[in-house]
Formats: sequence, C-alpha cells, structure tokens
Amino acid sequence: MITLRQLEFALAVAKHKHFKRASEECNISQSALSLGIAELEKQLDTQIFERNNKQVLITPIGQEILDRARHVFSEINDLMTRAHSHQIPLAYPLSIGIIPTVAPYLLPKVLPTLKANYPNFELSITEKQTERLIDQVRYGHIDTAIIALPYPIDGLHTFEFWAEDFFAIFPKEGVDANLKHITSSDLHKTNLLLLGEGHCLTDQVLSVCQMNKSEIKSSFSDASLNTIIQMALAGMGTTLVPKMALHQLNNSHEIKAIPLAESGPHRRLAFITRLNYARVDDIHLLSKIFRAALDDDAKKRGDD
Repeated sequence: MITLRQLEFALAVAKHKHFKRASEECNISQSALSLGIAELEKQLDTQIFERNNKQVLITPIGQEILDRARHVFSEINDLMTRAHSHQIPLAYPLSIGIIPTVAPYLLPKVLPTLKANYPNFELSITEKQTERLIDQVRYGHIDTAIIALPYPIDGLHTFEFWAEDFFAIFPKEGVDANLKHITSSDLHKTNLLLLGEGHCLTDQVLSVCQMNKSEIKSSFSDASLNTIIQMALAGMGTTLVPKMALHQLNNSHEIKAIPLAESGPHRRLAFITRLNYARVDDIHLLSKIFRAALDDDAKKRGDD
C-alpha cells in the first residue's frame, strides 16, 4: 500500500535532487528515506528516479507520478485547512429558521452585533411556523432554528438564550389604558384576538391564561401579529404580544401596553438543532451572542 509518507519522500528528493538533503528535510535517516523510495517504486512497479554517486534524475513516468503526488498533497492540505477552519467560530455559512413572532423583533437587535464581531459570517434566514421549522431541522434542511418554548422538541438539542413576558395591547385613549396590569380573569371578559392554528404564541398565551381554544371568539390563521395588533388598536378587542415587540410598538403614540399579571416568564427563546449536529459549538456561540445583544438592548431601554 502506497503511503503519504512515501510520496513525501519522493517529492523531497525531486525538490533537492539529492537524497541526503531530502532526508534532512523529512527528518529521517538517508537509509530510511532510500528504503521508503524503493518500497514506493516496488508498489508502483515503476522506477521514479535514476541515481548514481553524482546525480539524481527523474524518469519520464516518474515525473508524471510526482505531478500527481503534488496534486494529492495539495488536496490533503486543503482538506486539513478546511478541517481546521471548522474549529474557527462561525467560519462556514449557516442556515437558520425563525418563527414569525420572533424574527421581526429579534433580528434588528442582534444582527448588528453579529455583523460587527463576525463580518465574514454568512447567515441565511427562513421564516416559518414552529412545527415546520422543527421538521426542517430534524431532516437536515436547515442547520438550526429559533423557536419559543414551551413546545415539544423531543430528540433535539436546545440552547435557551432569552425569556420574556406578555403584554396586552390597548388603544391609548381606551378605557383599559390606565390599568397597571391585566389578569387572565380580565382577559376572559375581553375579545382576545389571537393568531390561528400552528402559531405557538397562541398556544402559549392560552396556557399562561388558562384558557381553552373554545373560549376564543376570534382567531386569524393567515394574519401576522402586526395585523392583529392593528385590529386591537381599532377597538376590535385586545391581543397579547411579547415584550421584545414593545420597542417597535412604542414608536406609535396610539398604543398602551399593559403587563400580564400571570407569573412569568411567559415564553423562552431557544436555538434548536440535531443531537448529532457537527457544528454545535457554533450554535452555542450564537446563543451567547444573541443573549448579550438582547441584554445590551434591554439596558439601553432601562428595562428591569
């Protein structure tokens, strides 16, 4: 069997045209190098070098073999480089899925920090509901996803990086705008507007408020959270939004956000990925970066 070490010996001899200098470069004895070359030629049943006491010549077939050996070593070096670069944080592109009730509020807070610290990192983003993202992660269509917990995710790694509470949204001039907080009992008396089937935010709101789906008068399967918010501001009812969304909502002077009194946190954000995913260190690093960026954002806004 031909070995890489034998090819290394041959390339060193071709470089120096001298067995002693080649052995010094390879850090072995001249006799060991000569033995390795002889074994290589035996394996190939071909003479690579003509040698005598004065010079070393390369045979025509030997030149072809050496050219191929250089190509082999080039590929090996590239393989090693890529393997080592895997140990460099965020060295390779990464695909991430994010649920719709997180993506528009989270990304503006974390992407500037990510770009500043890892300017060459390539990130592709898809936005889908939780169940579809979990399937895409399981079957390797995407590397990771950010979802809101609690949610059943058996057989997947989770890296939690944030927790937050829900707030009820009312028109600023509405009768409920002066409430200091709102309870689940209060929400039972309102027309609670929620996203439709498949949105984990709806399930989490119902769980926190100890409500059944049958009690909800209105749900909107194809609407976005922003659409639901606009309906609430039009006096059609109220809805609950995560704290992460408040900064964008507070840009509107028409909105009053009332804290939900039920004990929190009401949802937790986490990266998920496969148990055998090779780049789990990158996911762990991203969770730290996102947590730090959200902490900084909260401090700037004076959040508790």
